[in-house]
Amino acid sequence: MHRVIIPVDFSETSLNAARFAAQMLTGRKDAVAVLYNNYETPDDHDICHNYLESLRKEFIRTGVESVELEQEMGGDLIDNIARLAHTVRATLIVMGISGKSAARQAMFGSNTLKLVDRNLYPVMIIPPDAVYKGINNIAFASDYKKIEETTPSELINAILEMFNPMLHIINVNKDHYVSLTEDMQQGKEKFKKMFGTWKMEFYFIARDDFFDALDDFIKDYSIDVIITIPRHQSNSASILKSTHTKRLAYHSHIPVLAAHE
Repeated sequence: MHRVIIPVDFSETSLNAARFAAQMLTGRKDAVAVLYNNYETPDDHDICHNYLESLRKEFIRTGVESVELEQEMGGDLIDNIARLAHTVRATLIVMGISGKSAARQAMFGSNTLKLVDRNLYPVMIIPPDAVYKGINNIAFASDYKKIEETTPSELINAILEMFNPMLHIINVNKDHYVSLTEDMQQGKEKFKKMFGTWKMEFYFIARDDFFDALDDFIKDYSIDVIITIPRHQSNSASILKSTHTKRLAYHSHIPVLAAHE
């Protein structure tokens, strides 16, 4: 059973992500939506519970087969979510993120990136303008470096199992030529072993700008979700600054799935 944790603080950002998740889980008998709320004071309990119960009913009306509620007061939001994910053995955490401008970066959105930084469970980041149209095509951007050591194949396979999509593995490198190098050929074979259960295609794109190439690929191939793997750094505080994850999270119009190595 796939347990999907959906933290909500009832802001527009979190409700947008929750409703996206509801559509994503509609009709699935192998998935449980776990709606989580972290309230601040005892006085907040009843009103937050009522909001949470209303959202549960909305999920049921949408077609989600199983919905559980989790509430707790105080503590660190990231620690709380991480503990819950461990307790229920979550497959995925779904959270929203607001826009890039400082005025629109709500606390909830910044906590989404802090959770990614914690390096625990796959986090699906839902942009504010994301519209659910099914998850039929997932793109996985890889640099083909240390594939076996850095690719969390078990975590990614669990996500693929939920949706059975076409997996598009892409590499963007300005030095690509007509024929692939031996390292690239070997990399393809490693990916085939990791994800051989699923339909898969490989793409090698000769472009200077990674993000422009990715934007064009997403449009051309109707990509529904992009997978990124934030890299470990010696200075963990800089992890989001030194990877593509933060920029993808703030600029993408489709969900970004951050699955750590």
